[in-house]
Amino acid sequence: MGRDLAEKFPIARQTFEEADDALGFSISQLCFEGPQEQLKLTEYQQPAICTVSVAALRVLREQGVEPAVVAGHSLGEYAANVAAGSLKIADAVGTVRQRGKLMQEAVPQGLGAMAAVLGLSSEETAKACADAAAETRQIVSAANFNSPEQTVISGEAPAVECAAALCKERGAKRVVMLQVSAPFHCALMQPAQDRLAELLRATEFATPRVPVAVNVDAALVTDPGRLREALIRQVTGAVRWVESVKLLIAEGVTFVEVGPGKVLSGLMRQIDRGQTCWNVEDGAGVEKVLEAISLK
Repeated sequence: MGRDLAEKFPIARQTFEEADDALGFSISQLCFEGPQEQLKLTEYQQPAICTVSVAALRVLREQGVEPAVVAGHSLGEYAANVAAGSLKIADAVGTVRQRGKLMQEAVPQGLGAMAAVLGLSSEETAKACADAAAETRQIVSAANFNSPEQTVISGEAPAVECAAALCKERGAKRVVMLQVSAPFHCALMQPAQDRLAELLRATEFATPRVPVAVNVDAALVTDPGRLREALIRQVTGAVRWVESVKLLIAEGVTFVEVGPGKVLSGLMRQIDRGQTCWNVEDGAGVEKVLEAISLK
């Protein structure tokens, strides 16, 4: 991923070189060539996604496309801070690599789980989690409010399985157990959050050029200290994506998803079909955005 951008745009190639220097190894080679098994590991996957996202952003910026407001889903909030100018890319990729390691180490493999609940309201899903937590005396909670039709739950494996069964009983169309390395965005991540807090509080945050819609509060933030604390709290906090997107819709923006894949574009269709969301992960995506904007 990202190879096409690096081959076609010097600014993208420069971005990968900056990330390589910051990390002390070639994240660019890992992105372009794999191996996929290594790229799947959270400590490599997170800086890889962050680097490709910033590379795509910088290409657009060089073409005259400037963000008016930014947001990122979970890990994406680091790239959003780079886009806003509140965080340097070297600090972002270094921190997210540590973030990935800390989150993976916080819970022994197999003890935690996550599941996507489809076709049940977020309120009903959250209630099923509360009931399952009471029944099992274990941790399970809503982790990602991705769309009105999709909520991801996270916690200790037996409690997640119990909550999943309750969701099915209460009308969920499907519940899909996710292949993840750890139960993200729940109270089990507290050890990771505590250690990440030390790293982030030693990292410089600048006043952003544009507001950042932070996940954990679903609020537009311009204070550097609040941006730092939001990144800390999101490790155990839920990703309030639906509310965050609605904030951006109220700003009247044109939506552009930068980085590998089209997950956020897909969620946008579930949140508000009246919105168009452009995806930029290669040169063709850049051309489509430039053409679309020129037609406005």
